Amino acid sequence: MIKISPSVLACDFSRLAEEVQAVQNAGADYIHLDVMDGVFVPNISFGFPVIASLKKHSSMVFDVHLMITKPERYVDRFIDAGADILTIHEESCDCVGETLQAIRARGVRAALCVNPRTPIEKVYPYLDLCDMVLVMTVEAGYGGQKLIPETLDKVRALCAERAARSLSFEIEVDGGINAENAATAVAAGADVLVAGSAVFGAPDRAEAVRRLRGE
Repeated sequence: MIKISPSVLACDFSRLAEEVQAVQNAGADYIHLDVMDGVFVPNISFGFPVIASLKKHSSMVFDVHLMITKPERYVDRFIDAGADILTIHEESCDCVGETLQAIRARGVRAALCVNPRTPIEKVYPYLDLCDMVLVMTVEAGYGGQKLIPETLDKVRALCAERAARSLSFEIEVDGGINAENAATAVAAGADVLVAGSAVFGAPDRAEAVRRLRGE
């Protein structure tokens, strides 16, 4: 079954715990938490305290996406804050393999992400260490962008590489995903769909989750 990971960037931050509970009740599988430092990406979001506080009020899988420089410095702190899946960027990490190993050593799922302009082949040396690979379908850093169709070619290539090597990591896509293009992303090979406004901006969030799944 296709998994849905609503991005909290699109929620009402004054009601963060309630918003997360609402999408959990709506049938979402993960909750996507974008950590941005204003350096690797041109925006700033939140960090350890917000994640740790929210963890006390939710039983969802915390899908934490580190859009920060040198994420290897903070692996333990984000895991301690509550990350169940921890994603690092190939472009911002100085020691990708070692960092993925460190994440998995803590019993957390390790994920590797690439931006639209990064060749998907950059992740291939690390696929044995990945529980998930995240393909950015927009430029990292801001919500509300339109999906870049060419990025789905990366999903197709990654899906083929996974099959060729008999691996089992999930493929996640993030950026501009909505009910109109979700089926195309799934057909390309995506297993997990990150969606912000398509879920949090919907009047009926359970219906929004079902539509993203194609139900």
